[in-house]
Amino acid sequence: MNTAHTPASETILSIRDLSVALPASGDRSYAVQDLTLTIHPGEIVCVVGESGSGKSVTAQAVMGLLPKGQLQPSSGTILLEGEDLLAASPDRLRDLRGSRMAMIFQEPMTALNPVLTVGDQVAEVLHIHTTLDAAACRARVLEMMRAVHLPDPERMIDAYPHQLSGGQRQRIMIAQALILDPALLIADEPTTALDVTTQAQILKLIREMQVRRGTGVLFITHDFGVVADIADRVVVMQHGKLVESGTRDEIILRPQHPYTKMLIASVPSLTPPARAPVTGPVALETTKLSKIYQSGGGWFDKGRIVRAAHEVNLSLRRGETLGVVGESGSGKSTVARCIARLIDPSEGGIWLEGENIATLPQARLRKHRKTVQVIFQDPFRSLNPRRTVGQSIIEGPTNFGLSEQEALERARDLMALVGLSPDALSRYPHQFSGGQRQRISIARALAMQPHILIADEAVSALDVSVQAQVLELLDQIRVKFDLALLFITHDLRVAAQICDRLMVMQKGEVVEEGATVDIFKNPQHPYTKALFDAAPGHDFARSH
Repeated sequence: MNTAHTPASETILSIRDLSVALPASGDRSYAVQDLTLTIHPGEIVCVVGESGSGKSVTAQAVMGLLPKGQLQPSSGTILLEGEDLLAASPDRLRDLRGSRMAMIFQEPMTALNPVLTVGDQVAEVLHIHTTLDAAACRARVLEMMRAVHLPDPERMIDAYPHQLSGGQRQRIMIAQALILDPALLIADEPTTALDVTTQAQILKLIREMQVRRGTGVLFITHDFGVVADIADRVVVMQHGKLVESGTRDEIILRPQHPYTKMLIASVPSLTPPARAPVTGPVALETTKLSKIYQSGGGWFDKGRIVRAAHEVNLSLRRGETLGVVGESGSGKSTVARCIARLIDPSEGGIWLEGENIATLPQARLRKHRKTVQVIFQDPFRSLNPRRTVGQSIIEGPTNFGLSEQEALERARDLMALVGLSPDALSRYPHQFSGGQRQRISIARALAMQPHILIADEAVSALDVSVQAQVLELLDQIRVKFDLALLFITHDLRVAAQICDRLMVMQKGEVVEEGATVDIFKNPQHPYTKALFDAAPGHDFARSH
């Protein structure tokens, strides 16, 4: 981390008394109100807060990307190296984007054009802002791709976004943002959806580039683990207002504002609590469960074979939470989807209530659909936007013979159980926050009165405080209904708090398993150790 800052007069970004008004229909008057902050060359300032705190609106205001007719700055100034961005024309802002300021977005797959090669997309910045010819542009793009540590740049420059991993796509975004050496880099939650090892690499890369180029970085995050790793200074926002600011150590070690204290207290610890062994009956068992995908091939070519899951053996008891951890591509979700029979396994057995359902035809699976229910990562995509949440919750029970009146009574009881008003059953998914939608998804799964609940990255996209609430809710529900909970996650901090036992997967195989306390205390496999070492805010998460 670079702490040798230039004098205060040499500021890259100066925001003074910025307010951004919300439409009259908004839940408050301002998205951002009276915000003041500065960034110096070579400094990383982390802006922390939950969804709706005004973090991303601040970034969009700086970049001139606020949605027209919906949000607009109503007062204050934003100076980039002394130039007033709020007074700049659209053409001038277009000139400044890429050349003097650049932004890395949270989800590169939606920010990158799927029909252009990644090399062309990085080169586009050069075509707009320089007079370099095609050969010089290609050479500069290759140089930048090497700088962000992309493998085999000569091949990757001609690849399309869907052919790259999430971490590689994020590196392309960083290359695109930094190719013209901008003075200011804005990173808006750039690591939220990434695996811990990829996240650690991206954070290290941003820090490297910032030190090498003297760039000022405005880093937006809700993860105090990330803050502990990279921040020089921290700004905490709540409901559009700055509630606390200071150096990294001042904010993390000596927080003053109750909201800051709550955010820090909500970060899951890497120290698992003591949990008594579960001795209930076995609810689920898999034996040598495998899933093989094959693509291409012909008369003389077998094509490409991918072993997404290979001979996975697991056993899960009623009242127990089994965590399955690993990076993207490790096979976690494949195993979960095979168990729920959302996809068909290639080999092996899946035993539910004494019956092997691995090879049952769909017609005979109906009676088992009630037994296993899944909570997915993104509730907005898994809830039908055209149906009220009440209609979504009662759909399953009514399909299995429950009367609509009885199903509605059950739905009202479940809404209260997950901490929402039963009167909200008539509302639609878009009228709820992300955390509330996930609670609705939990209620919908419980409406089927399952014995086994699969939570597939069910809290990874939530703010830390909401995440803590949903984790507590899942644990309470497990106890109340004596559920067997299969918990899929890439976040070791989350796994530490909720799981009785852990299974670590790598490239489709189980490489380590055991009691959560034992694995955290003494991991055996090199891959497990690498996951622990890569956890953001490693020392902070262990200590607090």
